[in-house]
Amino acid sequence: MLTLPHRPIRILAALTLATAIATLIALVLWAIMAAATGNSTGSRIDIPHLLRMTSIQAGLTAVLSLLVGAALAWSLNRLRFPGRDMVVGLFASAIVTPGMVVAFGLLSIWGRNGWINRASEALFGTSIGNPAFGLSGILLAHVVLDGAFAARIMLARLDAIPSARLKTGQSLGLSAWQRFTLLDLPAIRGTVPGLAAIIFLLAFTSFPIVLMLGGGPANQTLEVAIYAAVRQDFDLVGAVYLATTQIAVCSLVILAASALAPIPTSFGASTAPRWRDAGLAQALQITVLGLCLVGFALPLLSVLVDGLSSGIGRIVAKPSFWWATASSLLIGSASALLTLALALTLALGRGATGRGIVRTLLGMPAFAYLAVPAVVLSLGFFLLVRQLGLEASFAAPFVVILANSLLALPFAMATLGPPLEAIARTRGKLIRSLGLSGWQQFASVEYPLIGRDIGVMLALAFCFSLGDLGVIALFGTQDFQTLPLMMFRALGSYRGNDAAAIAAILLIGTVVAFVGLPKLFERIAHAAR
Repeated sequence: MLTLPHRPIRILAALTLATAIATLIALVLWAIMAAATGNSTGSRIDIPHLLRMTSIQAGLTAVLSLLVGAALAWSLNRLRFPGRDMVVGLFASAIVTPGMVVAFGLLSIWGRNGWINRASEALFGTSIGNPAFGLSGILLAHVVLDGAFAARIMLARLDAIPSARLKTGQSLGLSAWQRFTLLDLPAIRGTVPGLAAIIFLLAFTSFPIVLMLGGGPANQTLEVAIYAAVRQDFDLVGAVYLATTQIAVCSLVILAASALAPIPTSFGASTAPRWRDAGLAQALQITVLGLCLVGFALPLLSVLVDGLSSGIGRIVAKPSFWWATASSLLIGSASALLTLALALTLALGRGATGRGIVRTLLGMPAFAYLAVPAVVLSLGFFLLVRQLGLEASFAAPFVVILANSLLALPFAMATLGPPLEAIARTRGKLIRSLGLSGWQQFASVEYPLIGRDIGVMLALAFCFSLGDLGVIALFGTQDFQTLPLMMFRALGSYRGNDAAAIAAILLIGTVVAFVGLPKLFERIAHAAR
C-alpha cells in the first residue's frame, strides 16, 4: 500500500521471529510426540473421564460467566455513583488477578475454617460444610474472574452505542427491557461467541484454581492430571497422551474462534452513563452490582485481612521468602521485557505490510499459548531438555522466562497491535513525506502515542508471570522457586498462615504493577513529545 511507509527490515524481522516461534513450538510438540511413540509402557489414566470433566466445567464456566458479565455490564452502563471509575477498574483487574489468590480467598470465606462456617457455628451451632471444594468451588472461582472480565468487555460495547441511537430510543420512550432488546443486545451479540470461546479456553486450561479447589480425582482436569502424571507418578506416557488430547481440543476451539469477530481488550475508563433507568430496573441493577462487588471484592479482601493478620513478619523473616521474591521479580521483569520485544517486533511488522497472507503469518505466534497451554508447554520443554541431555535445574530459569513470555504474547499483541497499525495507516503518508527512518518513526511518532499501551502490556506480562504456577510447577526445586510455588507448597504442608501472607503480598504486588506501570510509561511518553 502506498500509504504505508516502506519498512522491509521490520517485515523481515517479524517474519524471522514468527518462524523462530513456530520452530520452537514445533520442537516442543515433537518432543511430546516422540515421548508418546518412543515408550510402549501403558498408562492407566482415564482420559475420557478427564476430558468430560474438563469440558463440563469449562462449558459451565463460559455460560455462567457470560450471564454474570452481561448482567454486570448492563448495571454499570446504567448506574452513576461516586467511585464508579474505581469499580470499573476493579473489575478490569480480573484479567491479571492470580487465580490461586482468588482460590485462596474463596477458601478463606467458604472453606471448612472460613468466615462463613465460623459465623454459622457461632450463630447457629452448625456448619454449612465445605462448598469451596469440588465443582462448585471451581465454578465459583472461575466465574469471579471470567465474569468480571466478560463484564468489562461487554461494558465497552455498550459504551460504544452511538449517542444518536440512544437519543432516538429516549424520544420513543423505550422501557428498560425494550432498550435492552433493541439497543444493548445487538451491541453485545457479536462479541458473545468469541468471548465464549476465550472463556472456555481459559477455563479448559485452568491450572491453579482446579489444583487448589478440585477436591479429588472426580473433578480433576487435563492440566492438573498432566502435572500429577509428571511430578507425582512420573508417568510421561500418560502425560503425553493427556497433552496431545488437550492440544487437539484447544486447536479445534481456536479454529472455530478464528472465524469469529476479534475481542478487543479494554482497560481504560468507562464513559459516563447516558441513559439511566428507574424503578424496578434500577433496583435490579443496584442489586446485581452489589452482589458482584461482594463476590469479586470479598475474596480479595479476605486475602488481605488473613494475610496481614497472620503474622506476615514471620514469613518475611525467612531467607527462602526473599529468594522466592527475588526469583519472582527477576523472572517477571525478564518475561515482561522479552514479551515487549516479541510483541513490538511482530506488531511493527504487521503494521508495515498490507498483504493479507503476511499479516496472517505474523499474527499466528499469538495463538501459541492458546494451542499449547502452560502445563503442556512446560511438559514439552521438560521433555526437550531431557532429550538434549541438559540439567533441568540449569535450564529452568530460561524455560520459565520464555514460557511466561509466550503465555503473555496473545494479550501483548492485542494491546499493541491495533494502535500501531492505526498509526501506520493514518500517518503513513506524512511519515513517507518527511522521509523518516524506521527508528525515527518509532521514536518521534509511534512511541509517544503508544506509551501507555506499552505500560499496560508490561503490566499484563509482569502480572501474568508474577502469579503463574503452571510453568514453574514442573521446573521448580527447593533451590528455585517463586512466590506462587512457595505459597502452594505452604498449603501442601498445612502452613496456612504462611500461605495467607504470601497470597496478600502477591495480590498487593499485582495491583501495584497493574495500576502503576501504565501511568509511569504514560508520563515518560508524554515527556518524549
